[in-house]
Amino acid sequence: MCLTGTDYFSSMGFQPSISFAAAGYLAPVATLNLIILTLLGALPTYWLVARESPKGQGSFAIFERLLSGWMGKTLVLVLLGFAFTDFVFTITMCAADATAHIVENPFTPALFHNRLFTTLILVGSLGLIFLKGFGEAVKISAILVAFYLGVNGVILSVCLLKLMENPVCFAQWHKHLFEHHSSYLEMFKTAAFVFPQLALGMSGFKTGVAVMPLVAGNQPTEPVENADRSEAEREQIEDDDNDEESENQEDLEGRIKNTRKLLVTVAVIMSIFLLLGSLTTTLLIPAELFAKHGPADGRALAYLAHLYLGETFGTIYDLATILILWFAGASGMAALLSLVPQYLPRYGMAPSWAAARRPLVVFFTLVAAMITVIFEADVDSQAGAFATGLLVMITSAALAITWLNWNKGWKMRLSFSLISLIFIYSCVTVSLDRPDGILISACFILTVLLTSFISRALRSTELRIGDVRLNKRAVRFIDEACRKDLGEIRILAHKPGSTNYKQKEQEARRTHSIQDKEGDFIFLEVTVKDVSDFIDEHLEVNGTETQGFRILRCSSLSAPNAIAALLLHIRDSTGKVPHVYFEWTEGNPLFYVLKYILLGEGETAPLTREILRVAEADKGKRPKVHVG
Repeated sequence: MCLTGTDYFSSMGFQPSISFAAAGYLAPVATLNLIILTLLGALPTYWLVARESPKGQGSFAIFERLLSGWMGKTLVLVLLGFAFTDFVFTITMCAADATAHIVENPFTPALFHNRLFTTLILVGSLGLIFLKGFGEAVKISAILVAFYLGVNGVILSVCLLKLMENPVCFAQWHKHLFEHHSSYLEMFKTAAFVFPQLALGMSGFKTGVAVMPLVAGNQPTEPVENADRSEAEREQIEDDDNDEESENQEDLEGRIKNTRKLLVTVAVIMSIFLLLGSLTTTLLIPAELFAKHGPADGRALAYLAHLYLGETFGTIYDLATILILWFAGASGMAALLSLVPQYLPRYGMAPSWAAARRPLVVFFTLVAAMITVIFEADVDSQAGAFATGLLVMITSAALAITWLNWNKGWKMRLSFSLISLIFIYSCVTVSLDRPDGILISACFILTVLLTSFISRALRSTELRIGDVRLNKRAVRFIDEACRKDLGEIRILAHKPGSTNYKQKEQEARRTHSIQDKEGDFIFLEVTVKDVSDFIDEHLEVNGTETQGFRILRCSSLSAPNAIAALLLHIRDSTGKVPHVYFEWTEGNPLFYVLKYILLGEGETAPLTREILRVAEADKGKRPKVHVG
C-alpha cells in the first residue's frame, strides 16, 4: 500500500495548487468531482481489473485475451508505450518536483541549486535502492508514507481549527462563488469540465494493480494430488521445476482480495486528504499567492505549514514532501519491473536480459536520466506527457472492463460505458490542451514498436521451445529406428494436410540416395499455430500410423523451431545424431525470411539448420540437415 502510496499520496504536494489554478474558488467542488470519479469510476474499474489480472498485467492481460494474434500483441505494445510514458515520467517529474522544493528551501546548500544536477542525483539514488532489492524499497516507502501522512494530518488539523475559529472564511468563499456563478448547478457543471486538469490527482492509483505480484495471499492452496492428474501430467510431474510448482500453489484468490483492500484503503485515505487540502488552501490562502512563481504556487500546504506552524515545522514539512516526491518514482519503477518481464521477452520483442530485474533497473534508470536531461528537469514541460500516459492507462482499463462485461446485463454495460466515456473525454481534452503529451507518448510507442520488431528479428533463430514430450507411439517409432541394421534415425519433413506419403518417400529416397535396406523414414508434420507468440513452453509430439507409414505430428509457433527441438531431443534421449530431410521451397529467400519472422513459416531447411547451429556448437553432435 505504501509503495503505491508514494506516488498516489505525493500528489498532495501539488494537487491543491493545481486545483485552484484550474477552477479558482471552485477548487473544492472540482476536487469533490475528482473524488467521486475516483470512488465510483476508477475504483470499481480496478476492482474488476484485479480479478482479471492477478499477476499485475492490468488491462494488458484483458486485451490480450480478447484480441488474438498480432492485433492483440500490437495493441499491448501500444499500451506498453503509454505505460512507459506514464511510469517513466512518474520517476522524472516527481524527482524534478522534489528538486523544486529543495531549491526553494532557504537552508539548501548552493551545490544543490543546480536543478538538473540535483534531479539526476535523485533519479540515480532511486535506481540504486531498487538494485539493492524490492524489500528495501518497501521498507523505505512505509516510513516515508507514514511520515508524510503524519505531517499532512498535523497541518490539515491546524487549518481546520483556523477555519472553525474564523467562520467568516466560509462566508467570503460563498460570496466569491456567486460573483461568477448564478447557481449551484452551474458550479458543479463548471467544476466537472475541469476534471482533466485535475487528473494528476489520480496518479499512482492504478499502480495498486501493477504491483499485485508483490501482494501475498492469505495462505497457499493445497497442491493437486497425483491421483487427480492426467496420465500425461503424471509422466511429467517429476520434470516440473520449483517455480512452476510454487505458481500452482499460489493463493491468487487471497492476492485479489488483499489487492482490493489496498485499492479501497488508498482511495479513501487520498479522498479525505484531497478534499481537506483543497478546502483549507482555497479558503485560507489569498488568490494572488497562487499566481505562477507565487509563494503558494505548487506548494500550497507547505506555505500554510510555514505560515501557521513556523519555519521549523515548515522545513520538516518540506523535507517530508521532498522525500515522498523523490520516492514517488518507486511505484513507477515497481510497475515497470512488473509489466515488462511479463510481455516483451515472451513476445520475443526484448533481449533475454529483459526478464531479469537488475538489468531492467539499470536500463530504466538510464532512460529516466536521459529524459531528465532532455527536459532539463522542468516540471511543467513534463506534465503533459505524464497526464497523457496516466489517463490513457486508466481509460484502457475502463474500456477493457466495459468490453469484458458487455453481456452481463444493462446495468454493467451502462455504468462502465459511462465511466469509459468520461475518461475518453479527459484523454481528448488533455491531448488538445497539451499536444506535446501525445507527441511524446507517440515517440515512446514508436520506439517500443521499432525496437520490439528488431529484437524479434534478431532472436528469430533462437531455440525457443521449453521441453519436448513424445507419446508412447512416438517413442516406439524412434526406438524401432534405432534397432534397424544401420540404426539411423531419418526424419522426413512433410506438409500437414497432404496424404501423398508414398510418393514423398519415393522422391526422398531417389533425391538423397537412401536405399530400402538403409532404413525407413519417419514423417514429421508441424502445424503452425498463433505465430504472434514467441515461446513454446512445451512441444507435444504424437505418433500415428497412416497407410502403413509412421508419422509424428505436433503443433508449434514455428515449424523450424519445432523440428530443431525434436531433433535435439531425439539425440539427447537416444545418444544418436538424427538426420532430417527437406525439399527446397520455390520463391524469393528474402521474402521467406520475413515470412518466418512474422508468420513462423518460411524456407524451413536453412532456418532449421541455423537454429541447430546456434543451439549446438559441436558439429559432431549437431543433427544432420539434408536438402534436395
